[in-house]
Amino acid sequence: MTTSTPPPPTRRRRRLPFSPFHLLLAPLALLFVMPLLQMVMASLKSDGEIRRFPPTWFPTSPTLAGYTGLFAESQVLRWLLNSVLVTSVAIASHLILCSLAGYGFARMRFPGRTASFILTVATIMIPTQLLMIPTFIMFSKVGIIDSLPALMVPWLASAFGIFLMRQFFLSLPRELEEAARLDGCSPFGVFWRVVLPLARPAMTTLAIFTLLSSWNDLIWPLIAIQNEDLYTIQLGLANFQGSRRTQWQLLMAGNVVATMPMVVFFLVAQKQFVATMTFSGMKG
Repeated sequence: MTTSTPPPPTRRRRRLPFSPFHLLLAPLALLFVMPLLQMVMASLKSDGEIRRFPPTWFPTSPTLAGYTGLFAESQVLRWLLNSVLVTSVAIASHLILCSLAGYGFARMRFPGRTASFILTVATIMIPTQLLMIPTFIMFSKVGIIDSLPALMVPWLASAFGIFLMRQFFLSLPRELEEAARLDGCSPFGVFWRVVLPLARPAMTTLAIFTLLSSWNDLIWPLIAIQNEDLYTIQLGLANFQGSRRTQWQLLMAGNVVATMPMVVFFLVAQKQFVATMTFSGMKG
C-alpha cells in the first residue's frame, strides 16, 4: 500500500492593517502638517523667543500672551464675524444664482444663448487685478465703498460657478425632467424638486471653492475697506505686519484663530470634502 504524502502547509501571507500607499502618504501628510504645527508652536512663544536664532521647534516656556494680546489690542472677534457674514452671503448667493444661470444655459433655449455663455466663461481669463480699479470707481459712485456690501457684491456670483453648474446639468438625463413635466410639474418645479436634489455634489463643490476663496480674500478688502470695524480677519491680520516692525506673537496667534474655523470645518465635513474633490476631478 502506498501512503500519500500530505501536502505541505501553506503559509498565510500577513496582510498589513492599512494600504501600502499609506507608507508614502503619511510622510507627505506630515510634511504638509508641519507648517501648521510650527504656527501653533510659534503662537505659544514669547516675542523674543520667536526671533531667536537658531530657531527652536517647541517653546521653552509656553505662554498665552499672544492670544491675550490679540484679543486685548484688536477686534479679532468683530473681524471673524465680518468674515463669516461675507462668506455666508457668498456661498448662499453662489448656490442660488449660479445654479439658476447654469440651468438656464443648459436647458433653456433663447436667442444668443451660446454667445452669452462664451462671453461669460471668457471673463475667467481676465485677471482680477484689472477689474479692481473699475470696480472701486463703480462702487464709489454707488456709495457702498467702506461697507460690508462692498465686500459681498463681488462674491454674489462667478463665471466659474455658472460653468460648473451648467456642465453638471448637461450630464443629467433629460428623461427625468420630461417625466416630471408629464406629471404636471411646472418648469420651476422641475428645477426645484428634480434637478436640484441631484445637483448636490456640484453644489457642494461650488460651496467649498467659494468658502475657501471668500474666506482667504485679502486684496479687495484691502482696497475697499478703511474702517477698522469692517475689517475681515485676513485684512486685520495684515495690519500686524508693518514696514518697520512686525508683531510676530500677535500675528501667529491671529493666524491660528483664522485657520481653526477652516480646520474644524474640514474635520466635520471630511467625507463630503473628499467626495467633492473626487467629483471635481471627474470629466463630464
